[in-house]
Amino acid sequence: MTRYHIDGTAADDGQVFVFGSNLSGIHGAGAARAARTQYGAQWGVAEGPTGEAYAIPTVQAQIAGPLSLDEIRAAVDRFIAYATAHPESQFFVTRIGCGLAGHRDRDVAPMFATAPENCSLPDTWKPILEDVCATK
Repeated sequence: MTRYHIDGTAADDGQVFVFGSNLSGIHGAGAARAARTQYGAQWGVAEGPTGEAYAIPTVQAQIAGPLSLDEIRAAVDRFIAYATAHPESQFFVTRIGCGLAGHRDRDVAPMFATAPENCSLPDTWKPILEDVCATK
């Protein structure tokens, strides 16, 4: 059963904060800044676990523009494999790719349709994912 949290809220203590990053690992704005200042994400880590966070790249190096949906999907697949391999951890997924990267929720949310139960997703994605699951 997929879990959801209110979009824009903070992760609970002990949850891993999952955020959109850029390929330079510069966590200077939005959820990436929160990851750095509140969850210990390290400068220069563009993808994977860092501090009490997990970076999923959505923007090119030097913030030169968004990554393609295919590139983001590949990184999301790697995250889902990581979350599946770490059932002892709880992951708080933000609306990755839908801020600075400029992608639409309806394009990004379905990438998380196979996220394991230890992932909490933004409630704004719930109707999108329910539609995706209903059509399968």
